[in-house]
Amino acid sequence: MKTKFSLTILFIFIAHVIFAQKATIKGVLQDTNGKAIDNVSITYENTGTTSDKDGNYTVKITADKKVIITFSHLTFSTFSKTFDVPKGKTLRFSPRMKSKTEEITEVVVKNRKKDAEGVIVINVNEVKKIPGANAGVENILMTFAGVNNNNELSTQYNVRGGNFDENLVYVNGIEVYRPFLVRSGQQEGLSFVNIDMTQNVNFSAGGFQAKYGDKLSSVLDITYRTPTKFAANVGLSLLGGSATVEGKLFKDKLSAIVGIRHRDNSLLVNSKDIETNFKPQFSDVQTFLSYDINEKFKLDFLGNFSLNKYNYTPITRRTKFGTIAQPLELIVFYDGQEKDSYSTIFGALKGTYQVSEDLQMSLTTSSYNTQEAEHYDILASYNLGEVDSNLGSDTFGEVEFSEGIGSQLNHARNNLDALISNINLKATYKKDDNIFNFGLKYQNEDIRDRLIEWEVIDSAGFSVRPPNHIPNNQPYDPFEGDIVPYQNVRAKNNVQINRISGFGQWSKKTEWNEHEVWYNIGVRAHNWSVKGDGIINAKSQTVVSPRGQFAIKPNWEKDMLFRFSTGFYYQPPFYKELRDANGVVLPNVKAQKSLHFVLGNDYSFKISGRPFKLVTEAYYKHLTDVNPYTVDNVRIRYAADNNATAFAAGFDVRLNGEFVPGTESWVSMGFLSTKENIDGRGEIARPTDQRFKMAVLFQDYVPTIPNLKMYLNLVFNTGVPGGSPSYADPYKFQSRLNAYKRADLGVSYVVVDDKRQYNNGVLKNFKELSFGLELFNMFDIQNSITNTWVRDVYSKRSYGIPNYMTRRVLNFKLDMKF
Repeated sequence: MKTKFSLTILFIFIAHVIFAQKATIKGVLQDTNGKAIDNVSITYENTGTTSDKDGNYTVKITADKKVIITFSHLTFSTFSKTFDVPKGKTLRFSPRMKSKTEEITEVVVKNRKKDAEGVIVINVNEVKKIPGANAGVENILMTFAGVNNNNELSTQYNVRGGNFDENLVYVNGIEVYRPFLVRSGQQEGLSFVNIDMTQNVNFSAGGFQAKYGDKLSSVLDITYRTPTKFAANVGLSLLGGSATVEGKLFKDKLSAIVGIRHRDNSLLVNSKDIETNFKPQFSDVQTFLSYDINEKFKLDFLGNFSLNKYNYTPITRRTKFGTIAQPLELIVFYDGQEKDSYSTIFGALKGTYQVSEDLQMSLTTSSYNTQEAEHYDILASYNLGEVDSNLGSDTFGEVEFSEGIGSQLNHARNNLDALISNINLKATYKKDDNIFNFGLKYQNEDIRDRLIEWEVIDSAGFSVRPPNHIPNNQPYDPFEGDIVPYQNVRAKNNVQINRISGFGQWSKKTEWNEHEVWYNIGVRAHNWSVKGDGIINAKSQTVVSPRGQFAIKPNWEKDMLFRFSTGFYYQPPFYKELRDANGVVLPNVKAQKSLHFVLGNDYSFKISGRPFKLVTEAYYKHLTDVNPYTVDNVRIRYAADNNATAFAAGFDVRLNGEFVPGTESWVSMGFLSTKENIDGRGEIARPTDQRFKMAVLFQDYVPTIPNLKMYLNLVFNTGVPGGSPSYADPYKFQSRLNAYKRADLGVSYVVVDDKRQYNNGVLKNFKELSFGLELFNMFDIQNSITNTWVRDVYSKRSYGIPNYMTRRVLNFKLDMKF
């Protein structure tokens, strides 16, 4: 008994000595608004603790010694503090932790695989916050070097000298399409991609792998998310609204997300110099369903219904142009209207089966139907005159002399019905560090098209004859022949295209003398045939395109990655590329061919402790069997003839990082030269020859009010060849449009987010809540994308009057998440 008592006394004495050498620090961790923060990691040497749900923490440290304690959290800024506490004492320390400012993470730096593939990974959560007339994924793409579009109303884009039709767009591995008959950006309405439903966005500007399809320029790969819990999003603005609901059903076996969008471009179009009655209705509904049948097998369904109605009644137009010495003004009075409709239905069913741990197979069937109608009768009576530029004149700024008086009557009754159906089998097999991908696809395209367009031009009471006709000396010598329209296109086509394509590729990541190395080698094959009413002597055609990629990350002190990709890229003709300017289908048009060489480098570094990344790429594309085309706004007309060769060469550079601490911004520059040689007549600039591009995406915040954000989107593009009539000979008309300059500003205030929640009042119902203002084209720059051509029968002169894009516009937006 005495022994036990002695041991107890000894134990108490030892514990007293040990704990007497310790000191205690405790407190409550809160954010800048006084809200408690849980799960904060408090570390000291090799020990530590975390704060509880009320923000309370307690940590024991060595007494009478300077120690450093670090406080860190996923969503709050990490900081450290030095303490020296006497033994046995308790110090209270209750700091206010600052939230990490939102970051626009353009590239996931840790994902070296995507870097090795030359793929840009875009942070979906930040895409909607970037200001632009068409907010969404495409708006972000316009800030990248090598991606261009001089039309803010359009979601289409050119990549490294290619046109709108040369870009692949996938949603959940399924290729999606854009309307066929759209002529201008203001008719487009909504992009297919619903950013509120999107989880991942990957983009490649060239040299992409064989698993992607047969196009010449780029790949935009979208993945819609599979919900894990209930959520609802609502977005409202003066341009329209959207709503998304998602959740899990049937014992969490079914994941469902549904999105509804509506857009009205009146705010933007009414800022142009044409007075109109404009009633657009752009709406769509999308859904993505995923059902887990068992651990190995699941079914996915992707559906879309879109209805766009474009009713356009122009009234008057006044456009001033020319020079200071010779100012001119065009005054137009309109009669008539345009009524267009674009209805699309899309559905895809995909089954994925995990055969084994190493083998996964999927079978996808999809169908896309578009029914489009473009009907208009518009009479434009114009007066082109010289403007009085005498400051002391009573008629200063008014037309004092008319150089041309006339009218134009445009008529169209265009209808198109296209049904595209396919079935696609894919497999992925993994063995050690090797990944093998295979695919086989069959597709049928059934297109029924009626094209009726004509234009009659009257100048000073005389009908202007079509181009390339024998002229006469009107109005002095009478013309006694038939009066025919200036332009007249009539065609009716029923065309079916059958395609069989497949691919196989091998990828591997390994190490070579302590350097990380990635390989990818693949090949694609594509066979197609064309048939239809009146089509004879059509031949079945086949192309084979090998592709390869190599990347290495040297084991250097500097964080660098080098990559090289090359391959043959074919673009078998789609229906638009088979139809010439007169509407005639030529079935034996060959696939355009492009040989890519892309050399790139990623360099990650820090300046003043802040991360930066410099991405550079040089590229060269040699094109043969080129199908020449003209561009009018967003309408592309092909020659339906492989009578040209071309090249595109350029250099892209992008620097992104924390220009402002805690935020991420980037600046990009692109240099490009692309030329073509048609029928051996010599090299001329292609319609997409955008010599220089510079873009800045800048994010900032008010330091004392970190929830007040600012986003600035700046774009400068040099002018491209264009503005000529579609029938003009490009070798005689190589003038360029003016440079495209635009600045969009967005300011928003975050009321509620995951770092700032409320437990009572109205705000407790929100998971996220923010509102803000957007100022589009804040410098009110007049950009033009096309010209209206006015002819004077007396002088035989034609005047190109610029069609200006949108002016300065103020938009309000509200975003909510429940």
